[in-house]
Formats: sequence, C-alpha cells, structure tokens
Amino acid sequence: MKLILAAILAAHALIHASYLTPVPPQTAGGPEWPFDLARSWLVTGANLEPSLVRPLGIALVAATVVLLIAAAMSTAAWIVPSSWWPALTVAGAASSLLTLTLFFHPWLLFGFVIDAVLVWAVVTGWRPLSLGT
Repeated sequence: MKLILAAILAAHALIHASYLTPVPPQTAGGPEWPFDLARSWLVTGANLEPSLVRPLGIALVAATVVLLIAAAMSTAAWIVPSSWWPALTVAGAASSLLTLTLFFHPWLLFGFVIDAVLVWAVVTGWRPLSLGT
C-alpha cells in the first residue's frame, strides 16, 4: 500500500510540472492546454498582465512538486522520515489546491479530488500500513 500511495503522490506532483512546460500551439478544433500560467482568474478578473502572476504560479508549482515528492519519499520511508508524512502531504495538497484554484481549468477537477482525499486521509488519522499511527 505504501508504494502505491508513494506513486500516486509522485505522479500528482509531476503532473503539476506540466504548468512549467511551454503551451503547445492550439490546433483547429483541438482542446485547450489546461496547464497555462497565463490563464488565471487573477489575470482576467483584475485586468493584470499575465507576467505578474506567472512568478506566483512558478513558485506554487515548485512548492507543490517539492512537497509532494517529499511526501512520496516519506511514504516509502526513503530518505525523508515517515513521521513527516502528514505535514508534507497536507502542505503539498494545500499548495496543489491553491495552484489549481488560481489557474483553474475544468479538466483539472480530478486534481481537486486527489488533494481532498489526501487531506481527508491525514485529518482522519489514516496512514499507510508501514507508517503506523
């Protein structure tokens, strides 16, 4: 169970790295790229330049990736102490939720579900088998 959870945490972290990739060109009739730091309700709602929120997005994505990878390592008890799992998981999920909220795209709704389940697991005291209570 702990390796499955570690893989989920790492995959969720790495999906966020898609925000740091260049936006591919839109094709005729093709879908809109969901990972775009220039598309934020902060930008459109306040008539801000996309370049003003991009550094915030980069910082949030970096924090999300680092925290969730560290949570995955903690889950697997590899380098990071397993006792850090709850704090790293909640911090990573919170950073992810903030990123997904600020740079919302409907395709990313499953990310909200993943983050909610991670926070629920920590709040209810659930732990992967090897982490104990």
